Amino acid sequence: MILVNEQSYAQETKLLTKYGDDVGTLDGTIKAYYDVVTIKKGEKVSYERDSLLHIAGVRVGSAGISDGHPILHYTTLKEYHRQSDAYMEKNGYYERETSRKVENIRNIYHVWSSYESKYTVDGKVINQGVNSIELYFDGKRFWILGWFYD
Repeated sequence: MILVNEQSYAQETKLLTKYGDDVGTLDGTIKAYYDVVTIKKGEKVSYERDSLLHIAGVRVGSAGISDGHPILHYTTLKEYHRQSDAYMEKNGYYERETSRKVENIRNIYHVWSSYESKYTVDGKVINQGVNSIELYFDGKRFWILGWFYD
């Protein structure tokens, strides 16, 4: 039996990256997670900004169904950007969190974050899903240890 401790040992305080993302709080880190992939058509995605949210060597990916079979894409953050940035820059991409469930034990956090995505802020929804995000609080800031979406 696994018990989830609702009490956090993390003492959250505001801590900003050079891009102004608040990585000292869980809310700030999750906000930045979404902000970094939300861009207007023709803008550039910032790999550097995204990498400052993640622990070095992080692996990320997606899960789903293709031709009736489960699939898993698992890669480095840099490779993920290589594969996806051009599409988002060409079309624009807006992703927003629609709900969140957080579980933590001491300084390890698991966030189930439901989302919807669009090409523009006021456009029609093109996708909905869930992000499974694991984070670590090092006493000063949150680091994303990895994430998958479906």
